[in-house]
Formats: sequence, C-alpha cells, structure tokens
Amino acid sequence: MTATSQDPLARINTELRAAIAAKKCWRCGCFQDAVRSLQACGALRSALGVVLEEAAIRFEPRRYECLGCEVCWPAVAQNLGAEIDPAVAEGTHCATEAVEARDGWPPLPGDYQIMRFRAPVAVCTLNSEHLTHELGASGLGGLAIVGSLHTENLGIERLIRNVLANPHIRFLVLCGEDTRKAIGHLPGQSLSALIQYGVDEKMRILGAEGKRPLLKNLVPEHVEAFRSQVQLIAEIGNTNAAALKSLISTTASNDPGPFCGAPADTVSVPIDQAETAGRLVLDPAGYFVVYPDPARGALMLEHYSNRGVLDRVFSGTSAPVLSASAIDAGLVSRLDHAAYLGRELTRAEWALQNGERYVQDRAPADPDLPATTQNESDAVGCGCYPDKGNSCC
Repeated sequence: MTATSQDPLARINTELRAAIAAKKCWRCGCFQDAVRSLQACGALRSALGVVLEEAAIRFEPRRYECLGCEVCWPAVAQNLGAEIDPAVAEGTHCATEAVEARDGWPPLPGDYQIMRFRAPVAVCTLNSEHLTHELGASGLGGLAIVGSLHTENLGIERLIRNVLANPHIRFLVLCGEDTRKAIGHLPGQSLSALIQYGVDEKMRILGAEGKRPLLKNLVPEHVEAFRSQVQLIAEIGNTNAAALKSLISTTASNDPGPFCGAPADTVSVPIDQAETAGRLVLDPAGYFVVYPDPARGALMLEHYSNRGVLDRVFSGTSAPVLSASAIDAGLVSRLDHAAYLGRELTRAEWALQNGERYVQDRAPADPDLPATTQNESDAVGCGCYPDKGNSCC
C-alpha cells in the first residue's frame, strides 16, 4: 500500500516515522511544533500516542526554526492532522526573515518586475519564473507588475500588501504552474480560494489546500479590501506567453479606474536604519577558515578553537550543506557568527563554480585588525591572527 492510498492516520504515522529517522529533524522547529500540535488534539493523541511519544523523546535543543527541506515530513503530517482537526494548524509556522518596508512602490520586496505604477493589471506567474521575464520584457502598457509566488502564507501576504499600496491595480492574472512539491505549498489554489471565499476568524484561507494557508501578518480588513480591489483572471496552468500578453492587453482595456477602499495601514512594518556592527565579540565555540578546493571540486571548512587549534574539517559542495553541518556539530554559538559563516561560504561556492579567486574576508568592526590582511603571512584565510588572540570568526 502506498502512502497516498493509506488513511490519514496511517499517513501521519508514516511521515512522523520518516522525521524520527532523520536526526536533522530532532532539533528543528518544524518537527517539534508539529508533534506538539498533534499532541494537543485529544483524538489524534489517542490514535497516534505511540509514534508521538517516540517523536517527543527525540527532541533536542532547538537550533533552527526551519531548514527549508524539499521534503518536510513534519509539515505533511501536520497538514494531514489539520484535515482531521483544523485546530492542529494553529501550531504551525513557516520561518522566514522579517521583511522591511521600503520607500516608493511596491513597499515590500519580492520576486517581481515593476512595469508601470498607473497600469491596471498585475500578473502572478506562480512557479513559472520564466514567464516573469518573458512578460516583463514585453513592454505592455497595461501591465503594472509581474512576479512569481511560491508560498500560500508569506508570499500571499506580500502580494496583498503590494497590491493594496497601488490603487491603480484592478485585475490580477493568475497563471503559470502551481506545482505541489512534497513540502506541500500550493499558492495558486490558495490565492484563488482567498479571492473566492476569504478567511475565517483565525485568518486561515477558506478552502485552501496549501501547506500553511494562514495570513498572520494581515487583518480581515486587508483581505476584504484586496478582494474588492482586484478581479481575478484565473489562468492557472497557462504558460503561453503570447496568449497571456493578448489577455493582459484585453483586460487592461476594461480598466474601471483607481480603487478607493484600501485601508490606510496597508504596510505597517517599521523601518529601522541599519547600523555598523559594534566591536567584534568572539564566538566561544571557535572560528572557521573557508576555502574552495578546485582539484576536489569541493568547499573545505576548517574549524579552530580560539587558541588556534584545528579540531574539525568539513568538505562539501554547497554553502547550505556546510553551514548545516557546522551548526549540527555545535560549532556556532552566536548569530553574527552564523551570518558571517553563511556569507563567506556563499562567496566561496560562487568562486568555486565560476573559477574565480576567493579570499576570505575578516569579520567586520574589529578596530584592532588592519583593513586587509590578504598578504600577511601570519594571518589565516579570514584575516585572523589566532596566535595574537584576534580570531575574527
């Protein structure tokens, strides 16, 4: 019997077993939150008591909220649980970096191309990013903005806020592929359901089938204004750029004029001015040296104690894999260190893939270090002087 032919309880058990077998899940917020949400439902706790207990005893101190895995077993299990008891979905989350409002329009960032502020048509290409570029290069006079959409929560929230910030947008063409990957996102169907049915009192999109159809950063007034402002042109699955261009032009000719009912607080995210980091604080766990190894076609990541003793070496082909390995090994204890490591691994990966020279940068804001140490014989790859007590990482 395949997983898709099993009853929901059996499928939940299958997904949780897969998560239990993966050590990366034990310290992940997706796994822990999903298990706790399922345990909070009496009926599910009774039916799945054994596997839920086995899952709970695997919990380790949480190290990350979400790893962005292509297959998220806990999320699938929780979605199945929500089909039995909708309250299970209230314990969900989908981690992301906070967004910042920006000057002008659109106020929130995203994967889009801006065309004309006063044009009446917005186009959402869902997972067909090539359509964004093809339609964006068309120069159509009636097109205001065209962009992709990959999630039915944060992605839809940004789309709504950006549309409400432009009263000239009166039509939303929804096209492209709405592929449901194993992780469960189905933004096109969810957005269509939102416009058709709205949300419930908990801001869950009615009739949505996606992984996380919860709009936690909006209020009902935003949703209702959005539903009133735009007319949906449903073309999910249509990837014919020529046909879509014709549709956009025809739709724009029916422009009813600017919308006057948008709430005043469509974007309420405060803007903080970024500042230069203060004096460097060493990570008690030590520091890293990053370098690409073209001969092996791999990235090498060396870890040193703050006394300059090499104690771990990792090899991998991508920045995310090496970052996760270092975190799993407990070698990163500060967020600024994690940010620095991710940045340098990304730079090194780019250099390896493109055959470019890579020199590891020193950490910022350490006044005791010179501006550059690339030619200093006693500096390690990141510009640190471990023998002088100046480990920048």
